[in-house]
Amino acid sequence: MFVQGFDPYYNDDSRLLILGSFPSIKSREEGFYYGNRQNKFWRILAESFDAPMPQSIADKKQLCKTHRVALWDIVTACEIKGSMDKDIRNPVVADLGDLLARAPIATIITNGGTAYALFSRHYPQLTDRCLPLPSTSPANARLDKTVWVRALRTYL
Repeated sequence: MFVQGFDPYYNDDSRLLILGSFPSIKSREEGFYYGNRQNKFWRILAESFDAPMPQSIADKKQLCKTHRVALWDIVTACEIKGSMDKDIRNPVVADLGDLLARAPIATIITNGGTAYALFSRHYPQLTDRCLPLPSTSPANARLDKTVWVRALRTYL
């Protein structure tokens, strides 16, 4: 089944792009990035920015806007059953050029190995602006959140 991902979430002053692979089923049901409550993404962002844990999509957007964070996925559409990156088939890769022309993105963080592999294959000229980090997915049980917290605080 061919599935569409989300449009990028950004503002005209976004300086950091966090690039995932593709939205999970739970994220697609919620209608926004990292919608699975078991995903550690929003807890890590809140801790990194010394902010309260966002509860709603509006809260999540405000947290990103306040800290000049843009969100998108390297795969904008694909064939997929389930939520696992290994099940992505026939990916349509994001056109980062348009987003980079609209917002002053200085740093790109990839969320997980699949996001970085696709990013570096399609945008080798941008890898010097990229920090690959481990996936915040619940499937990554060994995630050390301090790597993310340190990176995001360095970005600040």
